[in-house]
Amino acid sequence: MFSAADHEFMARALQLARKGLFTTTPNPRVGCVVVKDRMIVGEGWHARAGEAHAESHALIAAAGAARGATAYITLEPCSHHGRTPPCADALIAAGVTRVVAAMRDPNPQVGGNGLEKLRAAGIACEDGLMEAEARELNLGFVSRMTRGRPWVRLKVAASLDGKTALNNGKSQWITGPEARRDGHAWRARACAILTGAGTVRDDDPRLTVRDVGTSRQPLRVVVDSHLETPPGARLLEDGNALVAAASEDAEKMAALRAAGAEVIVLPNPQGKVDLPLLLRVLAERGVNELHVEAGHKLNGSLLREGLVDELLMYFAPTLLGSGREMFPLPELTDLSGRHELRMIDLRRVGADIRILARPLAA
Repeated sequence: MFSAADHEFMARALQLARKGLFTTTPNPRVGCVVVKDRMIVGEGWHARAGEAHAESHALIAAAGAARGATAYITLEPCSHHGRTPPCADALIAAGVTRVVAAMRDPNPQVGGNGLEKLRAAGIACEDGLMEAEARELNLGFVSRMTRGRPWVRLKVAASLDGKTALNNGKSQWITGPEARRDGHAWRARACAILTGAGTVRDDDPRLTVRDVGTSRQPLRVVVDSHLETPPGARLLEDGNALVAAASEDAEKMAALRAAGAEVIVLPNPQGKVDLPLLLRVLAERGVNELHVEAGHKLNGSLLREGLVDELLMYFAPTLLGSGREMFPLPELTDLSGRHELRMIDLRRVGADIRILARPLAA
């Protein structure tokens, strides 16, 4: 049974973990609080891969006060050597007597080994405190470790009658500046942003994070079956782009590579990009959260193939009448075939409404 004080200190650890929301990829977001005699004597959070973990920062801050203390950590301490030494060893050396972890590490290299190592050293260990909150913070990392693919978040901006653009393709801007700024915050937390060649051709977006402060730009990924992405597209300018094609064309591929893009060929039997395979490839490259900003065709393909984990939808207080739909899904003849969603969050952002929803199966 966890006490009210346990909840308070874990809540603080989770608050610290959120500081790494935009920066920790491909690592999880982790916070740590070291407590002695009901007082916080050290705290820390993980900022970037290759840098010190949350436990190390907290133990350095606590110094000698860590001996006999309790460490509250949002994720099970690692027990293996990666870019940094095992955090379990650091906790043992510091002399803490109790460790409370919000959740076990889904990484098979850890998977309970960290807690077992601590217990073997005589440290009392508990886990499961505020686990739901910890999992929510690291949905992408958990997805990559347990399913071998990123957490896919599909973002759309539409009128109240569900139109994302006029029939001629014009869509700037349906929603207001506050919603667009909010959308950039979701871009910033993603490891990669996915779009289609049609969106690149019609809108020439940069797909960078601009309206919120961040030290890292996500990878841009273009689904481009026939290599139609113009070499002069703005999203290729900084060399942080990947074009996924379904067929090879030496001349087009050379032009895209000369423009700074990486090109991979992942065809499916229908001659289009194999989307499930693309997700696996991105996971192998450390992509935890994949943010989709695409046109209605790619949106529909992702939904039909069951690859969408979350819908981020902004609705403007306007009606467009005729226009492009959010998702061109097949017509239903029976309501039993509908895509049912679970509402996660609903709020007003400026003049617009933002809905966060997940398929019931997610």
